[in-house]
Amino acid sequence: MESKKNYLTTILICFLMNMLDGMDVMVVSYAAPNIAKDWSILPKALGVVFSAGLFGMSIGAMFLAPRADKVGRKSMIMICNLLMGISVFGTAYATNVEWLTFFRILSGIGIGGMLASTATLTAENAPKATKDFWVSFVMAGYPIGAVLSGVVAASVIPQFGWPSIFKIAGITSFITLPFVYFILKESSEFLVKTETKYKPTVNSLLSSTHKKGTIGLWIAIFTAFATLYFLTTWIPNLASATGLTVELAIYAGTVFNLGAFCGIISQGFLSNKFGLNRTIFGFLIFTAIAMFIFGYFNGSLMVLVLFGLIGFGIQGGFVGMYSLAAKMYPTEIRATGVGWAVGAGRVGAVFGPLIGGFLIAAGFSMASNFMFFAIPTVISGIVTLLIRKQS
Repeated sequence: MESKKNYLTTILICFLMNMLDGMDVMVVSYAAPNIAKDWSILPKALGVVFSAGLFGMSIGAMFLAPRADKVGRKSMIMICNLLMGISVFGTAYATNVEWLTFFRILSGIGIGGMLASTATLTAENAPKATKDFWVSFVMAGYPIGAVLSGVVAASVIPQFGWPSIFKIAGITSFITLPFVYFILKESSEFLVKTETKYKPTVNSLLSSTHKKGTIGLWIAIFTAFATLYFLTTWIPNLASATGLTVELAIYAGTVFNLGAFCGIISQGFLSNKFGLNRTIFGFLIFTAIAMFIFGYFNGSLMVLVLFGLIGFGIQGGFVGMYSLAAKMYPTEIRATGVGWAVGAGRVGAVFGPLIGGFLIAAGFSMASNFMFFAIPTVISGIVTLLIRKQS
C-alpha cells in the first residue's frame, strides 16, 4: 500500500510539473499581441522569440536532461523548475525583444530538461504492467497547462497588462518547489544502478546495442514533431481559411488541445492492451487520414471536429514516443536517451512551421498543406512500428 502511495504521489507531482511546462510555453503566445502593441512592433517581429523558446527546449532536452543520469531525476526536476520560475517571472520585466528572447531561451532550457526528466522518473516508478499509461498520463499535463493558462491570460491581461501573466506563471512555479523538495522521491532504480559509477554519453545511445533503435526513434519523433508544430502554429490561420468565423477559428486551438488530452490518455490505456509500438502506429495513421480528408470539409463546422480528431491522433501518437524512449534504454542512460529523443523532436518542431510557411507563401491551399504533412506523419508511424523494443 505504501509503495502504491509513493508512485501515485510521484506521478501527480510529475503531472503538475508538465502542467507548468505547458503554461510556460504558451504564456508568451497569449501575451504576444499586447507586447507587440505596447512596444509598437509588428507581431511577426516576435517570431524570433517563439523560435528562441524552441531552441532553448532543444538545448535543455539534449544537454541538460542527460545530467539527470548523474545528479538524479529529482535534482534535475528541481533545477528545471527553478530555472523556469526565474526566467518566466523575469520576462515580466523585459523591456525589449532582446531581453524577451534571452528569457525565452532560459525558460526553454528548463522546459526541455523537465519533460525528459519527468518522463524518465515516471517510467522508473510506475508499475511495469501500467507504465505506458502513467507516462502518457504525466505528459497529458502539458496540454492541460496550456489550456488553463489561456483561461487565466484571457482574464488578467486585459485588466492588469501582459506582464501579469508572466508574474503569475513564475510565482506558480516557485510555489510548487517545496512539493518537489519535500515530497517527490528519487527513483530507487536510479539509486541502485548509479552505484556502478557509469558515465552516460551520447555515444552510449549509438552503441551496437542501441544504434538502430536510436536512429529510428529520432526519425519518428522528428517527423511527428514537425507535423505537430506545423499544426499548432498555423491552426488559427488555417481555420480562418476554411471559412469559419474569427470566433470559431479561435476556438480551433482549444478544440485541438482538448482532443490532445483525450488522445494522450487513450493512447496510454490502449498501449497497455495492444502494445506501445502498434498503438502509436495506429494513432499516427489515423491522424494522416484525418489530415488527408480535411480539405473536403471547408466552410463546415465539421472542421472543428476534425481539428479535435487531429489533436487526438497526433498528440496521442507522439507522446507515446516518450514511453518508447524510456523503455528502450537501461536506467544508467535513460534520461540521456529520452532527452536526445526530445531534442530530435524539437529540431523537427523548428522545421515544421518553417516548411508550412513556405508552402503557404507559395500559394498552396490549406488542403494541400494538410495532405503534404500527412506524409511525415505516415513515415513516423511506420518507423515506430519497425523499432525493436529493447527492454
